[in-house]
Amino acid sequence: MQLTGNPRPLRADAIHNREAVLETAYQSFAAEGLSVPIDEIARRAGVGAGTVYRHFPTKNALFGAVIDHRLKQIVTAGRNLLDDGDPGHALSEFIRAMALHWGARDLGLAQTIAGDGIDIYTLAPEAEARFMGLLGELLAAAKQSGTARADLTVREVKAIIVACQAAQIHTPDVADRVTTLILAGLRPSASGQNDETTATSDTPV
Repeated sequence: MQLTGNPRPLRADAIHNREAVLETAYQSFAAEGLSVPIDEIARRAGVGAGTVYRHFPTKNALFGAVIDHRLKQIVTAGRNLLDDGDPGHALSEFIRAMALHWGARDLGLAQTIAGDGIDIYTLAPEAEARFMGLLGELLAAAKQSGTARADLTVREVKAIIVACQAAQIHTPDVADRVTTLILAGLRPSASGQNDETTATSDTPV
């Protein structure tokens, strides 16, 4: 009998079920809010309610896991841009993807959770740190390649993403152009006057 050591790894079918529950819950919460019953999420995912409760004993545990799971997907996609594409342009490509492709559903989920009084940072404490760490990597690559202003900070990049997402939510007909205009403002000026001061506040707060 094993008394110590790491927990037994999940079987392949258990991993598949967990992924199905997380993706179904993500889509359900984003579209309908957090009131969707766990039994209904189980039905949509094609698993028994007991399977959901086995992985996520409470609804708050499921909320936190959904957030953490989605942030992991976003971070992986961002790192793929750095590894597979042009590192100098990965930041702008990531912002555009967050604003015009991924952002609408993610923002809807975040607003739903906020409206229900759920503290995202308590439920998924590591998610924000991972996201800000990715932004730091993207920003560093952009600065090194000369495609981003030297005084641009990580917190400003996050604010830019939020602004671009808001444009997609509220004015989708001009969201693409708004995002393009904002991204143009991130580039160093020809004279270099807008990036003379290297920022010292890139550390996430």
